[in-house]
Amino acid sequence: MDRATIEVYEERGELWAGRRRPVRRSQALAFAGRVAPGTVRIDLGCGAGRYTAELGRPAIGLDASATMLALCRRHVASVALVQGDLEALPFASQSLHGGWANMSYLHLARLRLPLALADLHRVLVVGAPVDIQVLAGSYEGRALPDDDIGGRFFASWEPGSFDDIMVGAGFDVIDLEVDNEVVRVRAVRARTLADTVGPGLRLLVVGLNPSLYAADAGVGYARPGNRFWPAALAAGLVTRDRDPAHALAAHRMGMTDVVKRATVGATELGRDEYRAGMARVERLVRWIQPGAVCMVGLSGWRAAVDAGARPGLQPQAFGGRPVYVMPSTSGANAHAQLPELIEHLRAAVGAGGPR
Repeated sequence: MDRATIEVYEERGELWAGRRRPVRRSQALAFAGRVAPGTVRIDLGCGAGRYTAELGRPAIGLDASATMLALCRRHVASVALVQGDLEALPFASQSLHGGWANMSYLHLARLRLPLALADLHRVLVVGAPVDIQVLAGSYEGRALPDDDIGGRFFASWEPGSFDDIMVGAGFDVIDLEVDNEVVRVRAVRARTLADTVGPGLRLLVVGLNPSLYAADAGVGYARPGNRFWPAALAAGLVTRDRDPAHALAAHRMGMTDVVKRATVGATELGRDEYRAGMARVERLVRWIQPGAVCMVGLSGWRAAVDAGARPGLQPQAFGGRPVYVMPSTSGANAHAQLPELIEHLRAAVGAGGPR
């Protein structure tokens, strides 16, 4: 999280808490009713504990500020408190059963939010409910006019963009509403993969949709017979096998899928799903502007964009960036051998030029 914002809460936390009253207790109680009884839920950015007591038990309160955790402890004695970062949650994969975040993710820069929500997806079990509220609008910076404390970083969101981010992070959105200058989303953690994207991408790899095997493994192209990771290693795109987080951090290779719904095979997908998913990916590309886009598998591109497309660099840009379409890396695609896939990936990176 933004270090300067954390320092503001450390120094002025009591002042902040004294000026805030809980206005969402009924919504917090409703969230508690959606979490399976007896399972662990988390208050992400719990602050002074305005809603922690209403979230049910057992519960964890997480905040980056020690001052805010101390204030939370004064109000709520029966929860575990953890000092931690929303961008690096200190919990095991699929260890939590619900996530409540009231005006906490708004302190992350927009381009950093997708990966933070991907980490939330990692720590939640499939089907876990989430309730996230952020500021509505287009502001990003440290001079928010209504900031009565001062010095904090804020990023607000247009509803459509926030919906895209949630879907990309692997959540099924139940409803999204704008009320009193805030955007509130209720969603559930889906059995799918979360996007691993961020600023300065060299290449964005776009799959058709996750297999159930990959969704459960938490890694795209995870099945042993898939040639994507062997080809990416041989092409020099990555240096760790089946590690999308390292691929992003060390090699600026991001990953997403046209359709987020996981299936046994891509033949279960329909043309409308491809088109809706491709529109989301195009908005993502227009926003993050990777060096180039690589579509892995021709069927999605052909279904949604160009029915006669051939493998290679496409004549039209996609979201304002070069797009390269390559054959599927699935082991079932016997027509494409590993040396050919390696060359396709090298060509895809080269389409973006030096970056």
